[in-house]
Amino acid sequence: MTRARRWIGEHLVLGLGMLVLAYTFVPIAIVVLMSFNDSSQSRNVYKFQQFTWDNWLHPGGWADGMADSVWLSIRIALLATLAATFLGTLAAFALVRHRFAGRSAANLIIFLPMASPEIVMGSSLLALFVSTSIIPLGFWTILIAHIMFCLSFVIVTVKARLSGLNDNLEQAAMDLYATEAQTFWRVTFPLVLPGIIGAALLSFSLSFDDFIITNLNSGQEVTFPMFVYGANQRGVPMEVNVIGTAMFVISIAFVLGNEIVRRRQEKALAR
Repeated sequence: MTRARRWIGEHLVLGLGMLVLAYTFVPIAIVVLMSFNDSSQSRNVYKFQQFTWDNWLHPGGWADGMADSVWLSIRIALLATLAATFLGTLAAFALVRHRFAGRSAANLIIFLPMASPEIVMGSSLLALFVSTSIIPLGFWTILIAHIMFCLSFVIVTVKARLSGLNDNLEQAAMDLYATEAQTFWRVTFPLVLPGIIGAALLSFSLSFDDFIITNLNSGQEVTFPMFVYGANQRGVPMEVNVIGTAMFVISIAFVLGNEIVRRRQEKALAR
């Protein structure tokens, strides 16, 4: 009995963690499973009927406008990721490496877009775009909105990476007569790069699957999440799950690649 209690005590936290992880991946597993589902008999019943490769080999659901919505979401996500990552990285360096008036207030304001409900930000941006009438609702208003809410996540992620860096490495490079530019590009930037990549991946994911803010500021444009919401009224095509599965696999590949590069850098520095 004592041995059983000891074994439970040693493995309880691990077991609970595995249960939580499994619970988190249940929706993803369903999406992956449904991407191989043959729903040709009925699109209104969302249940697994028969295994098929047709959804991957012949994505017929793209003819309903899904291709345009996916391409629009990818373009917006890529542009928003590039802009938010560039601006957020510069802001993170400024907040961590420099002292200036209002620095504490800036750190507080950064968290406001993350803490605010999406409906609040979406309606506020809609009121701004409508009242100014400078930019009509559409592609550019979606892009501006996505850059705004992705920016905070980039700053926080890169800041966390910068705060954990060892200043001795940069000082050692300067002692070896490296210039500030050489120190930044050969020491600082490679060390911060995993955090920047992680922030970019997070921004892309947030932008690609955003619905509330996008729906309020999209005008006549239809992104992929909006297409899924509209398709749900008449039956979601299984090709939607193909897109979801593909995005998940690509994200995992990027994360694993980033982790492999990070570990190799750590081993190289340890030598």
